[in-house]
Amino acid sequence: MRTDVWQSLHSDLSAGVQADKETYAVPFGDYTILLPIRALGDGERGVASLILNQASFTVLDALTDGLAAQLAPYAPDVILSVPTLGLPLGEAVARRLGHSRMVPLSTSRKFWYDNALSVDMSSITSPGKGKRLYLDPRMVPLLKGRVAVVDDVLSSGSSIASVLALLNLLDITPTVIGAAMLQGKGWEDHVGDCPVEGAFRTPILRKTADGWTAG
Repeated sequence: MRTDVWQSLHSDLSAGVQADKETYAVPFGDYTILLPIRALGDGERGVASLILNQASFTVLDALTDGLAAQLAPYAPDVILSVPTLGLPLGEAVARRLGHSRMVPLSTSRKFWYDNALSVDMSSITSPGKGKRLYLDPRMVPLLKGRVAVVDDVLSSGSSIASVLALLNLLDITPTVIGAAMLQGKGWEDHVGDCPVEGAFRTPILRKTADGWTAG
């Protein structure tokens, strides 16, 4: 597997599945970003993967700049970030929007957490049961006004569904949801009427005799 993925803003790659049949170049402004293709469990579908904490700072900064610009018109009062890889993105977006802090969710239970402020959680890359999503009770007073939820990727929608269920326990409806990558359309059924912004979009890929293809 190539190790040069998510490291550069390319000006010489056409968007789509590349000749190596292992990578996908996604359009991002005037550039493309090269992503590795990961096969899903059924072997018939695949996704262009983005691991933000392995990306170069150049790519991370560009994605953060783009997402912050998209969220700015919503004038969020607080950024709520989703673990795990949504945390560095949420922090960077909050800084760019002039915030002094963000509110992080967690999948690690601290002893002072309240189970009543937690829900089950899974994702397309971390399927199965056993993980829970927590909100530190000390963070609850900060969730006032316009709340923007920031995650790294929206794909199947299971993670964002957990986030929305957790916020619903507090009668909070986000003003907007933001992500670096919007992957496929499975997440659309989970967000309701909440606006969603993404730095870029990728399709769910299908395996054919000639390799991966979009749709």
